[in-house]
Amino acid sequence: MSAAQQTPAPPTATGGAAALRELLARPVPAVMGILNVTPDSFSDGGDFLSPERAREHAARMIAEGADIIDIGAESTRPYGSQPVSAEQELQRLRPVLAEIASLGTPVSIDSMKAEVVAWALDHGASIANDVWGLQRDAEMAHVVAARGAPVIVMHNRDAADPSIDIVADINAFFERSLAIAAAAGIAEANVVLDPGIGFGKTPQQSMIALARLAAFKHFGLPILVGASRKRFISTVVPSEPKDRLGGSLAAHLIAVQNGAQIIRAHDVAATAQALKVAHAITTSIEDCR
Repeated sequence: MSAAQQTPAPPTATGGAAALRELLARPVPAVMGILNVTPDSFSDGGDFLSPERAREHAARMIAEGADIIDIGAESTRPYGSQPVSAEQELQRLRPVLAEIASLGTPVSIDSMKAEVVAWALDHGASIANDVWGLQRDAEMAHVVAARGAPVIVMHNRDAADPSIDIVADINAFFERSLAIAAAAGIAEANVVLDPGIGFGKTPQQSMIALARLAAFKHFGLPILVGASRKRFISTVVPSEPKDRLGGSLAAHLIAVQNGAQIIRAHDVAATAQALKVAHAITTSIEDCR
């Protein structure tokens, strides 16, 4: 094992599992607020690159109802993003991570590099969010297991293929990821599934994945959906990323109806309000039966 794998689980990482269980036990789905400390993310690249802006935005999202803050220091948008080294990611994270974690809301680290995730879990993050579902960096599963942290396993593909059954592909991907997780010693209760809306999919396939989200419930694991400002919305109603709030809310409400328990969003206040109102309406209907 590498030194990163052998590092004892710090309190923040081990506490992430308990915090996640508490959030999932609530009747209203949890909201994960997106914080991109990058110059090139698809909808807010450069907006929160400075440590001061990043801290302010994290605090604002928490005040608006974010249950988790998801920090990413490398853009993973399918088109036009530039890969960065682990050291570049860490340079962007070091000035902000500990202070944002000190705000008291669980922090997830959005990275496909085990080295970055290991550092983040040792310095304030409590959840790993891997956009390649433990299948890109061979060390990732061992890093997560060594720290006892929850991990979000997202479906991805190198390129979209319109000819495939995307639901079958996502199911097969999740089966591989879960086998990797089990072999590394990650507790099944620490795994969250994410169908990866907008990643390695045509716009139509992204919509199919949302419409058929229940097809992934047989794993018996929580499902996270992040459809916020995604490109498929613009294929229905042409729009720029920051003008896709309505489409984002529609997609997320359908996702919750179909089984999602965590929603990853840029627009936290509107998302939290929509989820609470939808829950209140659903509950009032059930009370009248």
